[in-house]
Amino acid sequence: MRNFVPSSAQVKKVHHVFKRMLQILGKAPLFVLAIPLVLLIRLISPWILVRIGNLVGGRIGHFAGNTELYLCERDAGINVPTKRYLDLFFIGRPVANLQLAIMWRRILRVWPVWILAPIYRINGFFPGGAQHDVGHNTQWDRDVHNLLDQSSPHLQFDPKEILHGEAGLRGMGIPEGASFVCLAVRDSAYLERHIPTINWSYHSYRDTDIQNYILAAEELAKRGFYVIRMGEHVREPMKCNNLKVIDYAANGMRNDFMDIYLGAKCSFCITMGTGFDAVPTIFRRPIVFVNSVPVGYLSTFCTRYTHITRRHLLVGSDRELTLREIFSHGVGYCTKTSDYDSRGVQLIENSPEEIRDTVIEMAERLKGTWQPHPDDEALQKRFWEIFPTDSVLRGAPAHGSIRSRYGAKFLRDNRCWLEFPGDVKCDSAEEMLTQKTSFIIHAKL
Repeated sequence: MRNFVPSSAQVKKVHHVFKRMLQILGKAPLFVLAIPLVLLIRLISPWILVRIGNLVGGRIGHFAGNTELYLCERDAGINVPTKRYLDLFFIGRPVANLQLAIMWRRILRVWPVWILAPIYRINGFFPGGAQHDVGHNTQWDRDVHNLLDQSSPHLQFDPKEILHGEAGLRGMGIPEGASFVCLAVRDSAYLERHIPTINWSYHSYRDTDIQNYILAAEELAKRGFYVIRMGEHVREPMKCNNLKVIDYAANGMRNDFMDIYLGAKCSFCITMGTGFDAVPTIFRRPIVFVNSVPVGYLSTFCTRYTHITRRHLLVGSDRELTLREIFSHGVGYCTKTSDYDSRGVQLIENSPEEIRDTVIEMAERLKGTWQPHPDDEALQKRFWEIFPTDSVLRGAPAHGSIRSRYGAKFLRDNRCWLEFPGDVKCDSAEEMLTQKTSFIIHAKL
């Protein structure tokens, strides 16, 4: 019999389980002490309802987005008790961003995790515990009530933090008063490093190539913007020599404070839908979403958002699915790489030119120089007629009022994708293939 030699991943997993067992045993006295506190909370509930919430500290997207939407819904009287109540929070470990934790503590009652976490967990064992749990927002971090467009940010920087942030910008070479854009491009490096016990390959369909964003970054630089590539851990540096394009994720300057300051102060953010973009979201900054998938999950809630999505290539036929077919083929809401594979669909990243065109649309709209084409609004209308705006996720609506836009240049160049009425017929596989020849060749390369 050959000797069994465990892999490094198996060793890490065993070590993680052993460590967790020791942590649980060490906390046993705290759980015992939590029992009378839970009973006390139940006894006083006729006069004041104490609720406990677990802020999702380990993922910056949920740590920022879920928390801000809790506050927006609270202010709007949504998902709150009808009786007098007191909400207490603890921050789950690990904490993805310490600066964000500092700022949430200013406006929320955040107690130490070693006090509240045992009470929170013991409470869940007893019947009736749900009313003492803050629970989730209507749709986690999806603003289905369009509250972000109707309210101001809950977080503010104090004077010392503003001075610190401006000094950080000067240290990065960004002059006072200069406009800058945040660029957040997902790869798997962060999760593999921070949570190595989980196989994150099921999320690989969301990964994109940072080099495909250089064309857009250089065009923004020509127009006077600085472009800052965000990220805590990334697979490779951005291969760009333009002095206005700053690879903050790879040049050693990145820190928790500047992550939040940059996201709050940028002119807009370019993203493909990753955790960091929740930071500009909660500070009400405009966002360009490119390479967005799944298509059904578009962030439709704010007037400050513009999207384009990845192309969906039907494997074996070398044909791109139309927007309508993406949903009829069952890939409009897929959240695992294996889901696309099993349905015979290959996701193709947006080209550098498509990314550039959508980014420039945002820059020109913000500057007031955008020149629409005569049929742009008809193309927008056609897109949203096909898009399932009434879809339901996790038992609640996935979208509120549709406020965002789809990239105008993309729709002009891909009218067949919309099966636009009155255009040259392109609804057959052969005609679609003819119009997309250059795209197919590029995808295969």
